Amino acid sequence: MPADQLVQNLESALSKVPLIDPHSHIDPLAPVSKSLDDILGYHYYTELAHSAGMSQALLARDADPRERVREIVKFMDRYDNTAQYAWFVDIARTFLGLDEKATRITAADADKLFDAAEKTFAQPDWEQQVFAKSRLEKIFLTNEFDDPLKGFDTAKYVPCLRTDALVFHLDKPETRRRVEAATGVYVRDAATLRKALATIFMHFTRNGARACAISLPPTFHPAKFDDEHFYEQMQFHDFHDLAPGVFWMIAEFCRDFKLPFDLMIGVNRRVYERGVYQGQDLFDQRTSLVQYKELFNAFPDVTFPISVLTSGQNQELAAFSWIFPNVLPNGHWWYSNTPPFIRKDLTERLTCVPKTKLIGYYSDAYKLEFVKPKYGMYRRILADVLADEFVRPGVLSETNAVALGTRLLRDNVREVFKV
Repeated sequence: MPADQLVQNLESALSKVPLIDPHSHIDPLAPVSKSLDDILGYHYYTELAHSAGMSQALLARDADPRERVREIVKFMDRYDNTAQYAWFVDIARTFLGLDEKATRITAADADKLFDAAEKTFAQPDWEQQVFAKSRLEKIFLTNEFDDPLKGFDTAKYVPCLRTDALVFHLDKPETRRRVEAATGVYVRDAATLRKALATIFMHFTRNGARACAISLPPTFHPAKFDDEHFYEQMQFHDFHDLAPGVFWMIAEFCRDFKLPFDLMIGVNRRVYERGVYQGQDLFDQRTSLVQYKELFNAFPDVTFPISVLTSGQNQELAAFSWIFPNVLPNGHWWYSNTPPFIRKDLTERLTCVPKTKLIGYYSDAYKLEFVKPKYGMYRRILADVLADEFVRPGVLSETNAVALGTRLLRDNVREVFKV
């Protein structure tokens, strides 16, 4: 069989697998795009256009949406070499009627695509169409701790408790007011903090939550919660160094409520202070999972799906997953979410980590239209790696390779998160 035909066969089989997307930023009350500005307002495009020379004037929130789209598309000839450009071409072909044979999108296409999007996205069943075209069954959300979790189907849009504000912003009066409003508990000591967190966890689990999640900076070190120290700090209204202990307490609740705790490790906020919205954050090389060894040892019953920002850190993640039963590689996050990094990282994981522990991919999408192109990119790479590492060497048959790919795309998500 020709080499390309084998990959095509694997990709075709994997494209039929119904998806459960384990991490996104979808708003379940507004999950699909209303205009092309919602698509090209995704930070990847504003970052790339700005990096390539686009002024921030049209990136302001009050800028005219059509003019912003025109400008971002005008700059595409400067970043049409990127994976993100390929996602947009896929969206235009799948949803907006762009000719399948079209290889480029130019400034002349901006108005035509904008008008097509307005008409297409206005269809009353557009959300259902996107789910069907993406073969999407369920998608996980990113919910703030005080989200009422009302007005949407939690079996389809799966709640996930995002805990960043609780861990890193408990020093802010506004955060403590939000906690009190959501739970009826005024946090003044360790006991009231535990009571508030218990109320939050009960609210989320009763409404179908299947995970907690947090984004962590490179220098973060978890530390066992110290009740006496917390009380002393409360007396002096000094919360700034409590994050490691509050994080530890949340891990305790994940254990008690049997929720996986997704850790996204290594992001430095506001590196490029004059960058576009959501285009200011980067990584550095200081992060090591050794910083979390006490956590992993202390909570053997908590599953920790781990995302890292750099492909260079992938070997460490694979090694921790090799040794620790409760550590799992999770997706390909942000700056590692391009084909060369995915191919390298996926190959490393597939050849050294138990297959039952690999959570292949998540979209990280803000609008549902991005699920299809992102997963399409991943499936193509997955098919290629399966062909090279397993089918051609005779390790697996084509059928068994598809089964392995299905495990990464769907089966492990169902088993790990119990959906």
